[in-house]
Amino acid sequence: MKKYLLVIFVFVLPFASFTYYVSYVEEKAEVEELVLVSYVNGAFNDLNPDAMAAGFDPNFAIFSAKGNELSKYPIADWEASVRKRKNDPNFDPSKNVWKHTFSNVNITGNAATIQVDLSKDGKHVYTDYLSLLKFEDGWRIVAKVYYKHP
Repeated sequence: MKKYLLVIFVFVLPFASFTYYVSYVEEKAEVEELVLVSYVNGAFNDLNPDAMAAGFDPNFAIFSAKGNELSKYPIADWEASVRKRKNDPNFDPSKNVWKHTFSNVNITGNAATIQVDLSKDGKHVYTDYLSLLKFEDGWRIVAKVYYKHP
């Protein structure tokens, strides 16, 4: 019996831990790539509603506190706003440069959160917390709460 336990501790557990780590690294890369393409570039830098639609769940909303009330901004309204801003003749893409940092990524099974810090013109503007779920066809951003820095 001791021999079997020794085999498990020496050979099986390290392999299982390594396999879990490799899986986590792959999932983290998928989450970060989705957030970069659909959120950072889609919603901010490129103003690309099609990229947003590819990474956001149709039921996505931004949630914020307005006094004691919960405010909800649906993805359809946000995509329309992005489209309108991009088509504005006065819009200057050279002045729409956002830098990002993925400060914290947590993944447990098919649920994930990512903290995105966004800066513009050298000023930290937003700290965003995105929630993601993994569906049969991949990860999707399902909700956002945020803090706008003064």
